[in-house]
Amino acid sequence: MYRPTAFQEDNIDKLIAFMRANSFATLVSIVDGVPYASHVPLVIAMEGDTVKLIGHLAKQNPQSQALDTELLAIFTGAHTYISPTLYEKHESVPTWNYIAVHAYGIPKVIMLNDSPESMNQMINKMIDTYEADYKSHWHGLSDGFREGMMNGIVGFEITVTRLEGKYKLSQNRSQVEQHNVSSTLLQSSDPAARAVGAEMKQNLETNEDTIR
Repeated sequence: MYRPTAFQEDNIDKLIAFMRANSFATLVSIVDGVPYASHVPLVIAMEGDTVKLIGHLAKQNPQSQALDTELLAIFTGAHTYISPTLYEKHESVPTWNYIAVHAYGIPKVIMLNDSPESMNQMINKMIDTYEADYKSHWHGLSDGFREGMMNGIVGFEITVTRLEGKYKLSQNRSQVEQHNVSSTLLQSSDPAARAVGAEMKQNLETNEDTIR
């Protein structure tokens, strides 16, 4: 990912929090020599200092048969257009503010026939993350139904080997311009714009506290 110095974010705790808040990711790999992407919910787990991404794909998804190479999981949040009219200098151009995190790693495949225990652990982690109250319902279903569902998926656990964060929040502009952009976005009728404005405000306050 292209990350100019002003927009680089490498704080692991901050990146993990963002990934968990925006865990419906785009999973990218090479299938038959061409880029292939799937959109999937992931569980972001920590094992010591190691970041792991847990999820599954439909067995009929061609990407599920190509889990033997490095994958890229892309996490994105709110994004918005930034008008050049918000800057002090007349000769300015439009841009876009956003936050994105890229996580790379090689997956470990989880199949029901190979490891029922690992498959059950993966399913339980997904349920615990997205609807804990559903667990009793899931385990109350017939064994045949649950096994049929689990036989139709390929689970995976990605050990993250590289994590890149990009927080493009106008940090390359003056403090006055950053405050002006943030204030304008916070007053927008667009929820995404307000969310970016809130991120900008938080980033400004953090930097100002650091300077003080």
